[in-house]
This record gives sequence, structure tokens and C-alpha cells, in this order.
Amino acid sequence: MSEKFLPVGVQNFQKMRLGNFVYVDKTEYIYQLIRPLQGFYFLSRPRRFGKSLMVSTLDYLFQGRKDLFEGLWIHENTDWEWEKHPVVIIDFNRINHDSPDNLKMSILIKLRQVAKLHQIEIDSPFISDSFATLISQLEEKYGQSVIVLIDEYDKPLISHLGKGENELEIAKQNRDILKQFFGVLKEQDVSGALRLVFITGISKFSRVSIFSDLNNLDDLSMQAEFGAILGYTEDELERYFFQSIDKLSKKLEISYQACKEKLQTWYNGYRFTEHDEKVYCPFSILNVFKKRKFRNYWFETGTPSFLVSLIKEKNYPIAEIENLQLDEDTFTIYDLENLRLEALLFQTGYITIEKYDGIFYQLNYPNQEVKKSFLKYLYSEMVEIASPTLKDSYGLLAVQLQKSDLKDFIETVNAILSSIPYTQIAHQDESYYHTIFYLMLSASGVLVLTEVLTSKGRTDIAVEFPDKVYVIELKCNHSADKAIAQIKGKKYADKYRASGIAIYLVGINFDTSVREITDWKMEKLTL
Repeated sequence: MSEKFLPVGVQNFQKMRLGNFVYVDKTEYIYQLIRPLQGFYFLSRPRRFGKSLMVSTLDYLFQGRKDLFEGLWIHENTDWEWEKHPVVIIDFNRINHDSPDNLKMSILIKLRQVAKLHQIEIDSPFISDSFATLISQLEEKYGQSVIVLIDEYDKPLISHLGKGENELEIAKQNRDILKQFFGVLKEQDVSGALRLVFITGISKFSRVSIFSDLNNLDDLSMQAEFGAILGYTEDELERYFFQSIDKLSKKLEISYQACKEKLQTWYNGYRFTEHDEKVYCPFSILNVFKKRKFRNYWFETGTPSFLVSLIKEKNYPIAEIENLQLDEDTFTIYDLENLRLEALLFQTGYITIEKYDGIFYQLNYPNQEVKKSFLKYLYSEMVEIASPTLKDSYGLLAVQLQKSDLKDFIETVNAILSSIPYTQIAHQDESYYHTIFYLMLSASGVLVLTEVLTSKGRTDIAVEFPDKVYVIELKCNHSADKAIAQIKGKKYADKYRASGIAIYLVGINFDTSVREITDWKMEKLTL
């Protein structure tokens, strides 16, 4: 059999199967959803994770297209009957939502298009009546229960966030329209006609605000048994993409194993449940195999502007993002009047679950692609640099640290600080300087760890290289000696003693009156 193609951008199941594309078989998960005679499900995952392909797969499954599923788990291991059901698909990516009136009209037009396809008449000017009529008449016409597939339900909401009060008001009005729309599915005469309802989105807004009338909706988003329903596991990567890994390793002139480790560092690490199972971002994996170059593919497909707006609005401590500890209730607070940045960062894929101790979830950036890209974007959005020549000078910081050239490193940091307009940097407190320092280091591409936990407390920042580590303590309006003394007294460097790499203790003091580093000191730790 000929080598299969990489399905970059392919979201249609039929095209994928007939076009000889690689399809990572997720039908065992699907079978668990469709076994009951009725199911109402919701699944939240970040963009570019395969939600639309999942919707398309369900569509063809309930069209009874057994031929498309030959060789897949559900075809080979079950007695699925392949009966044909009427299917209603509504993709909110294709629904106009720039105003509440346009959202209503666009949904109504879509419902009428589906009705016309099945020679059904809908003459009501109201969304709820039209939706109910469509479902009831489809069941009556075909004598089969109806499948309703909703893709990216939250597009009319999140597209308006972080853009001011007027746009927020549009989101609120759109929310009310969506609440009425989804409420139809709970009505007795409608719900009895349904076989499956499957709703996808990026953010899981509160059931009270959107799905209050759909109280039988089963949220799969954080259920352990569905943690890998989307995304590629390590086993799937090896099984389906062995040839691609081999080709990439040869192109990069590294071993197969080294290539796998690099893929893990860059693109693995997404974990959505308490079960310790991580998945790769499909979009990034397919692109790195096709283009044979490590880049920030997922991040480049969309900028997190509304998240940055929330960070600015709430004056959120950015360095703390990679050390968040949250209880489960935090993940259930999704309302336009009470947006929790932590929950949104998780749902949109910028942070993920790192550990779970039975009570608290510890969150962090999933991988190098997301951390480096996100913090670089934050730096460009939050640090206004007046001098064009200094705008990208943060790239020098990585080189200077690699060479252990702290004198030039400090000069570069001060040059960047001096280029920040006075109106932005004047009267800022210690947390501001910590944030700017953390962002410029992260943007440079070095591995920055903040608030590293030790047995004696937490050090401000550690910068790790393969052959060395810098343990850095930051002060404002004190002295570098005091910072060094704290590193030694709290034994912040002890965790690195057994590593065999060089350990440098660095104390840095920012003088807020002159807005620069005025005192610094570096000592190499004697092992």
C-alpha cells in the first residue's frame, strides 16, 4: 500500500478516508458515547485539536457509511448496526455573530437550509420554534431518531471578549440567544426525538448561563476515560507516524530517539484530566512532519489577544501562571460576568494540568512551543519599547547567559529598561520589575523557571542550560549581597547539587528611582 498523506487542515472524515490520509483511530472512544440509546455530550478542547473532525466522523457514522470505517476499531470489534439517522450539523464558525440580530438570522438561515435539504417546510420567524419543528419533522419523516452535532458553540461569545464594553454587551446578548437555542433540546417533544447531541467548544461557559435548560448534558472535558479522545498519545505517535519521525530525524541529522524527545519537548504535554495521560497537539505534529522544521505552528494560527487584555485588566502576576494551584471548582466558573483567567488559560490550551494530588490541580505551560510563544507575545504586547533597535534585543540575553557574560547581560537588561517610556515604568513596584525581567528572559528562548520550590522556600528564578544553571534572586532598592545571602541561607541551589552541572548564584537589585539594575553579583557555587 502506498504511503499515506499527512492530513494537514483536513477536517472531513470522508475526505480523509478516501484520500489515503493518516487517520488516528478514535472510534473506540466514539463507541462509548453512542452505545446508549440516547446521549447528550459536551466536549471542550483548544483550537486545532480535532473537534471538527470528530463531528464529521460522527456525521458519517450515523449516515451508516460502513465502507468508510473498514479497518477501524468500531468496524472490527463491535456489532454496530450502521443504521442511517437524520443528522443536523451546525458549525458556529460559519454563523454570523457580529450582532445579536445577525446571530439570530444566521442560525435561522442555517436551520432552513437543513430543512430544505430534507424537503421540510419551516415558516416560523423564531429560532426555538424552527429548531423544534426541524427535529420533530425529521424524526417523523425518516422514522429514526435525530442526531444533533454542534461545533464551536462558543464562537459567538469568545470572539467578542477583550474588546471593550460594547463588544462584551454583544457577547452577553449572544449568550441569551444561545441559551434559548440550546434550551430547545430539553423540551419533552424534542428530546424524545433525539438519539445523540454532541456539542464542542473551546471554553466551557457556565451551565447556568448557557446550558441551564439542558441539565442532562454530560461534560466529557475532564473525565479521565476521555482524556485522549482528541490529540495524539505517545503510543499513537509511534504507531501512526513512525515513518514521519524517521524522515524528520534524518533531515535534522539526529537519532530517531533524539527526534522523539525533541517532539515531546516542543509539542507534547497537554493533559486534560486527573489521569496522568498526555497528548500532542495534532496541528503542530502534522505540520512539523510535513515541513520538517520545528516551529510554533499552533500558536501562529491565532493570537490570544483577549487573554492579554484580561491579564492587563486584572494586573495578573504573569510569572505565577506556571505555578498555579487550583481546585476543581475553579474549572466550573465560566461566565461573562465573572471570567476566571486561570480557567480560560486552561481551556484555550495555554496552560495544562501538570500534577493532581486528589485535591488541587497544579498547572503549567504544556510544552516549549506554547510557553516560548505565549511569553514572547506577552512581552511584545506589555513592554513598550521606544527604540526600534532595542525592540528585539532580548534575543541577546540567551547568548550572554550561555557565555556566562553577566556584565553584558546586565547592560542589555538596562538598555531595554531605559527604552521603556517613563509614563509606563515610573512609580512601578517590585512585582513590575520581576515581571519585565521574567518576560524578557522567556522571550529570549532560554528555559526559565519561576518560583522554583526548594525545601527551604522558593527562589525567584532559575535559568537552566544543559551545562549550567543560574539561580537568581531579585530585589528592589536593596543590595545584590542581600540577594546572594538569601539564596545561600535558604539553600535555593541545593536541588541542583547532584546534577553535576555548573551552578551560578546571581543577586540582582533594581533601583526604582533610576529605573535600572544598579547592583548585581554572581558567584559560582563550589560543589
